Amino acid sequence: MYRLLALVPLLAVGCSTHADRLSSIRAAYYSGHPTAATQKIDEVLVKAPERDSDVLKLDKATALLSEGKPAEAEALFREVRDKFDEKEGKDAREGVASLLLDDQQLAYSGEDYEKVLVRFYLSLCNLMRDGGDASAYALQVNEKQQQIIAAGKGTDGKNPKEKYKLVPAGAYLHAALREETHANYDDVARSLELVARWQPTFPTAKADLDRARTGRHSQPGHGVVYVFAMVGKGPFKEEKMEVAPTAALLVADRMLSAMGKQSLPPTIAPIKVPHVTRPFNTVATVSVGIDGKPAGTTATLTDVGQMAAEQSDALYNETLARAVVRRVVKKGVIYGAKEAIKTDQNQWTSLALNAVGVAWEATESADTRCWGLLPDKIQVLRVELPVGDHELAVQPAGANGQVLGVGETVKVNVADGKNTYVLATFPGYKPAGKVLTNRPVQ
Repeated sequence: MYRLLALVPLLAVGCSTHADRLSSIRAAYYSGHPTAATQKIDEVLVKAPERDSDVLKLDKATALLSEGKPAEAEALFREVRDKFDEKEGKDAREGVASLLLDDQQLAYSGEDYEKVLVRFYLSLCNLMRDGGDASAYALQVNEKQQQIIAAGKGTDGKNPKEKYKLVPAGAYLHAALREETHANYDDVARSLELVARWQPTFPTAKADLDRARTGRHSQPGHGVVYVFAMVGKGPFKEEKMEVAPTAALLVADRMLSAMGKQSLPPTIAPIKVPHVTRPFNTVATVSVGIDGKPAGTTATLTDVGQMAAEQSDALYNETLARAVVRRVVKKGVIYGAKEAIKTDQNQWTSLALNAVGVAWEATESADTRCWGLLPDKIQVLRVELPVGDHELAVQPAGANGQVLGVGETVKVNVADGKNTYVLATFPGYKPAGKVLTNRPVQ
């Protein structure tokens, strides 16, 4: 009994959540200071347990990319991708620890949408360098999401992951890269067909497909500029109190206590589960101007916030079930301790163990670990331009197209029959760091 009592202050360290640590990191990044965000992440990494390091590295890599350090970002994203793949078979000892404490005791292996999007970010990072591996990374986006869905089938034959909305951003980028070869137009068309199927509201899907089927990248003396925009403040997890199962546990407490010799610790602390939150975003798109003239606005390829919320909803029953099982296990441990030391003959010892049980349950926290610097939407604009140097301006805009906040300019070089890529991040009215391009004016 005394050993159990001694555990209570030690368990209390689990009360802080990743959401608490993430708050200041997101604030720095969204205010246009990715370097400050990187410094804050490094400070947290020094103190954080190893099981939390990979999720923090996702945010660090995102901030590094915004700082204009694609090589460093790519190395970090690749490290996390490989770690996530290794962790897909969870360690049994970690599973036991999560039942005795909470899900934060598990080594973070990434949400399904994070495992897919890390590959898209790898492709973007590589494009901002030499682009040699960009096509392979883009293909991995589709491969990974198909693998995740195939592995989602349970022993009951049901597969909640079949409802997942698929990510067309990888297919679109793969099509752009293949189109630049001026060959393999069948591959280009197949990838664009996926984009049209998975994102039917994408406005240029039909025109892109028609162009691919005619085998034309651009007219002679022209090249293509792709402006990829990371728009809005992305989803994150917060702790949510679940009421219905808590009520059910209260009833179970009374029933089991009535049937057994020992009383159970009363259910006072509510069950806590992670909930995906989508911030309100005023910025809806990015307005692009070239050489002082409007060129258009970016359109959504992947709605990251919607995808995260839908995947969370699809797996909610499993998340809730783990929380309920954990609560039952804890009550079972206390009940077993009472049986072992015959507390039915000692009321004070029984009350003391009840207090331990209540404190034990109260220390639970929802697992709010997540990739916190993702955008709300991944968008793109394709513009065909004459060969030569051009000044490109990007500025955040509202849903009605009205220009908002602070814009940025970047000078790009367009080569005959080649692609130029631009990456801009606008979580709000200010850009998060630099506007990057793979073909800057020399």
